[in-house]
Amino acid sequence: MKSGRRWGIIKYMNDNFMKKSFFLILAAILVFSLYGCLKKSTPLTQDQVEQNQAQNINEEQKTSIPTWINGSSVISGQFADADVINLGDGKYRMYYSEEPETPGFSGRVYSAVSNDGINWTKENGIRMVWATFPSVIRTNDNKFRIYFQNQGVIKSAISSDGLSWQEERGTRIDATNPAGLALTKVASPTVIKLDDKYLMVYRGDLNQRYSADVPNNETELLLWATSVDGLTFEKQGIAFDSRNSEFKGLLDGPDLVQWDDGSIRLYFWSYRGVYHLNYQDGNFSKTASFDFSIDPSVPFPMNPPGDPTLIKISDEWFMYYGQHTKGIYYANLK
Repeated sequence: MKSGRRWGIIKYMNDNFMKKSFFLILAAILVFSLYGCLKKSTPLTQDQVEQNQAQNINEEQKTSIPTWINGSSVISGQFADADVINLGDGKYRMYYSEEPETPGFSGRVYSAVSNDGINWTKENGIRMVWATFPSVIRTNDNKFRIYFQNQGVIKSAISSDGLSWQEERGTRIDATNPAGLALTKVASPTVIKLDDKYLMVYRGDLNQRYSADVPNNETELLLWATSVDGLTFEKQGIAFDSRNSEFKGLLDGPDLVQWDDGSIRLYFWSYRGVYHLNYQDGNFSKTASFDFSIDPSVPFPMNPPGDPTLIKISDEWFMYYGQHTKGIYYANLK
């Protein structure tokens, strides 16, 4: 066979092969494209739809969950245990106590006023003495009542202007309790008026260390009581227990507040920082939600945010808390 004919046969065979290959590749592309279209157009099952919706909701919640943003000092010095009330007309008053380390300590309570929750002007004089952990409410007759700790029990005083106080007779809460706890004292009351009754949560101290590795020598937990007149309280027992691995024997500085949705929240602090739980129909939730800390990575920080008190000012939630020997600071919910 001549070389030119052989080359023509080879060329013919190659051309046919290339044509067949081209059509095979084109067919394959069409098949895969058609498969992809069919796959895309296949309707999702109900479970897949619900799963996608749940993922979308979770992603939205991650970006919309409010967070406490730390602010600055509002009352500097050796002060703590703040409580804030709304005076009306856009004005607020903060009551706060001197810390035990203050020279010449006598349990003095002071006050300051503000229009924006950030800038506070101290009022002249001393509101009370030997009255630590103040908790102030408005009474039905538009007076002020302050609950406070004195000599290991909880007492109260009344005022017509919130500045000059007259101590009321008797004791609101002492260390006896229906839970059978051998409390050495009670302290840190918080009171809120709910329809036809008053709800109080307070701290009770046990003279025993929770474990060898904790810094606190005592075990502190939260108890509660109710009253129809704000003076005679019926003790109900333990509201929330600290004797577990999460709180390690420390719950302190409770603060009751009504939230935006009408629910009642109980805020408090422990070694790690500030938490809250819910109250409804005579029951406190069994678990607490963590809210705020300056350094949550440290199990026993040197100066955790203590004794939180919350109030809404100009449609924004404020949390005031104490920093030992530094003063009272605030955080906003953003």
